[in-house]
Amino acid sequence: VQLQASGGGLVQTGDYLTLSCAASGRTVGLYAVGWFRQAPGKERETVGDIAWNGRNPYYSDSMKGRVTISKDHARDTVYLQMNGLQPEDTAVYYCAARKNYPRDWRWWGQGTLVTVSS
Repeated sequence: VQLQASGGGLVQTGDYLTLSCAASGRTVGLYAVGWFRQAPGKERETVGDIAWNGRNPYYSDSMKGRVTISKDHARDTVYLQMNGLQPEDTAVYYCAARKNYPRDWRWWGQGTLVTVSS
């Protein structure tokens, strides 16, 4: 499985941005795709995830209420829509995929940088 994250860039406070995670290769058997972020000098944290069938999106407290995760089945692409961006949302955003078992996030995209200016 290969994951290609894209859509990052420089935005201003309050702006919105949508990141994409395109999956390719042996995607049969995937269980979920997750979004994570790592800010400078901080540990990686979970943003949320969604089942491979496009159901049951989960959002962590870090960005809950400001993000929506969705999936385009035709394109095997998962999206992270972010609203009301703040400077503290500046981070490298990664997508990852896993099977149902084992439950570790086995496949990772290369990350896309989001910078929010004040």
